[in-house]
Amino acid sequence: MNNDFKSGYVTIVGRPNVGKSTLINSIMGEKLLITSNKPQTTRNTIQAILTKDNYQIVFMDTPGLHKPKHKLGEYMVKVAQSTLSQVDVVVFVTTPEEELNIGDKYIIDQIKNSNSRKILVINKVDTVSKEKIAKTIDTYYNYFAFDEVVPISALKQKNIDELIKVIVNNLPYGPKYFPDDMITDQPERFVVAEIIREKLLHNLQEEVPHGTAVEIVTMKEDKDKNCININATIYCEKDSHKAIIIGKGGQMLKKIGQSARIEIERFLGSSVYLELWVKVKKDWRDSDSILKSLGYK
Repeated sequence: MNNDFKSGYVTIVGRPNVGKSTLINSIMGEKLLITSNKPQTTRNTIQAILTKDNYQIVFMDTPGLHKPKHKLGEYMVKVAQSTLSQVDVVVFVTTPEEELNIGDKYIIDQIKNSNSRKILVINKVDTVSKEKIAKTIDTYYNYFAFDEVVPISALKQKNIDELIKVIVNNLPYGPKYFPDDMITDQPERFVVAEIIREKLLHNLQEEVPHGTAVEIVTMKEDKDKNCININATIYCEKDSHKAIIIGKGGQMLKKIGQSARIEIERFLGSSVYLELWVKVKKDWRDSDSILKSLGYK
């Protein structure tokens, strides 16, 4: 074992919308995870890998711990809970609160018996006074004695370096798990599907996005045209949802496709031809076989 090199697995937990995915993107200095102001945006445990000269942190951005309403929800909670037992550090993210949030209390109860080091992160501190931040820290410490506390703003990149330092201090000495140039364990197809899903979340009405999933049917390089051809299917649960996704004269689907293509090109470093199709799969979130085919297994 290298006594100068620290490495380990870190999970980011917190109720929906506290900024977990934004935090990982901010730490990595690169957009790996989709963000949205809608809850339960993240569905899989996604590993982001930060490697420097003297440490490697493997971040696991888990779906938010919440009370599930369907099989997809059950899968998401199961993934989050299983992750807690496998990590060296749990980063618990919350926002400035006067009183202990009931959702936070539920999550703290889930993590407090794990053997991991536990760091309390107060996000969005740029939006409130120092007094409210201090009150939040007292409130949460009175409920559970975290090993460390770091106030940050993930969006404004405030105190991110300090958080990384605190995480590294709490990691064990260990090996390098991944190559230096590897920043995520997810294949390109997964990231491309997630970019499309993010555009659905940003552009559609409240319930429709959570009834959607994206499958990359084909992704092939066209050397003659010097571009990558991507054919993707958007699944939704109702005919009425399909009509909303396509929009009048196909305008909504075109808008989603254009914004997704720009970001996919940036991610792949290549020009992209993107073709989107919309199909109805009723109640897919409660179908074991469909969930498995879409990678939720």
